[in-house]
Amino acid sequence: MAEVSLTQHISSDEPRVLVVDGSRVVRRLIERVLKAELPHAVVVGCDTGEEALAHLRDGVIDLVTTALRLPDMDGMRLAHAIRDSNSQAYIPIVVVSGDVQERLLSRQLDGAVTDYFDKAQGFDALAAFIRGYVRPVENVDGNVLYVEDSRVVALATRRMMEKCGFTVAHVVSVEAALELLETARGEGRAPGYDLVLTDVSLKGELSGGDLLERIRGHFGYTKGALPVLIMTGDDNPANQSALLRAGANDLVHKPIEERLLVTKLQFQLRVARRVRGAAQA
Repeated sequence: MAEVSLTQHISSDEPRVLVVDGSRVVRRLIERVLKAELPHAVVVGCDTGEEALAHLRDGVIDLVTTALRLPDMDGMRLAHAIRDSNSQAYIPIVVVSGDVQERLLSRQLDGAVTDYFDKAQGFDALAAFIRGYVRPVENVDGNVLYVEDSRVVALATRRMMEKCGFTVAHVVSVEAALELLETARGEGRAPGYDLVLTDVSLKGELSGGDLLERIRGHFGYTKGALPVLIMTGDDNPANQSALLRAGANDLVHKPIEERLLVTKLQFQLRVARRVRGAAQA
């Protein structure tokens, strides 16, 4: 039987999260941290993919989290079954697993999954991550160095970020971004930005991949010190894997979907702040 938290009388503004995992302990743990982060959320727990699909047919769900290994099917199979359904084909699906990074590098996660979360980040971080989908934070205090050479794309994407409270410094080339990073270091305020968002394909001699290499190598900024999100329309698994191996925190697929972009930015900023706080302590 599924565990349903809170009451059966659910108001329309209460987010419903479906947690699919074969471990009852894990389901209970996720429910506990979600209730702390989202007190009014209704969490529905399922141990099998078939049970999850039955719940999706019976009522509206705002978000699904699933393990990759379920008692009756693979989590990816569940994701595809949801996508193939007519009722909630566009529901956000987040994979929660301990081997997400390995699957990412081998590109075993495909377009059926909206996003992914590595259990190594901790369940409290997972709750904050889910909040970004079902209760997006309106104002975020974060400085983003944004590199994009298309003025049309840059204008639209910058508006997405500024609308949610980000402060955005936009440049059109890697060279200009490196100059800003050098200036910040020279003035003793390194890294100077909370996060870097860059397109991978840029006009000029240097690409977004080159910028990533300089940030991790020349400047020596770790993923926690300066998160880097790379925007790409390249579906080549080898190229995507290379960016992740080179130190990208995450990829943002083009064309850009606003809510997904903002959620990824917010999550990386939260993680980076925890890392910096731990280092200072």
